Amino acid sequence: MKTVTFKVVIPANRQLHIEVPEEIPPGPAEVVVIAPEAVPAKGMTAGDLLQSPLFGIWKDRTDIGDSIQFARKLRTEAEQRHRA
Repeated sequence: MKTVTFKVVIPANRQLHIEVPEEIPPGPAEVVVIAPEAVPAKGMTAGDLLQSPLFGIWKDRTDIGDSIQFARKLRTEAEQRHRA
C-alpha cells in the first residue's frame, strides 16, 4: 500500500481538487480528512479520547495486522521525516 499525504485548506465551498502523483496507480483508494476539531487537545482524559471521533478510526482497515506495530512504524516514519 502506498500512502500520500496532502496538506490542504478546505475552501468555503468545501470542494477540493487534488492532483495525485503519477506513481499512484488508478483504482480504488481511501481518502481520510482529519479536521483540527477532531484532533484531541492536550489534557484529554482516556474517557475523553474514547468519546472522540478518532476512536476506532482504523477498525475497518484490512491492511493493518498488528496495530501496535503499525502505529510504531508510523511514528518512526514521522520522526525520520521531521529530522530530514
